[in-house]
Amino acid sequence: MKDKNISYDLREIDKENPTKEELKKWHESSGLDIKKFFNTSGQIYRQMNLKDKLDTMSLDEKYELLATNGLLVKRPILLNGKDVYVGPQVKKYLESL
Repeated sequence: MKDKNISYDLREIDKENPTKEELKKWHESSGLDIKKFFNTSGQIYRQMNLKDKLDTMSLDEKYELLATNGLLVKRPILLNGKDVYVGPQVKKYLESL
């Protein structure tokens, strides 16, 4: 984003966890499956065996879980007004500018 002279605010979500409310808003704005918000290649995701557990959890439980640890959240997340881009979508969006 610096290369394109786009101003932005950086938040390190692995250190400053997103809230349940933020995650819900981002998810609803993104139009993505909530699973896209999980860092499925992360160590904590694997240690908690979430691959097998997510299908049995409610959406509200998934928001709560993501809010407990920023390392569970897929990064980066780009918020652009009402639009939300997660993971590889961020690179595609930036390339389109």
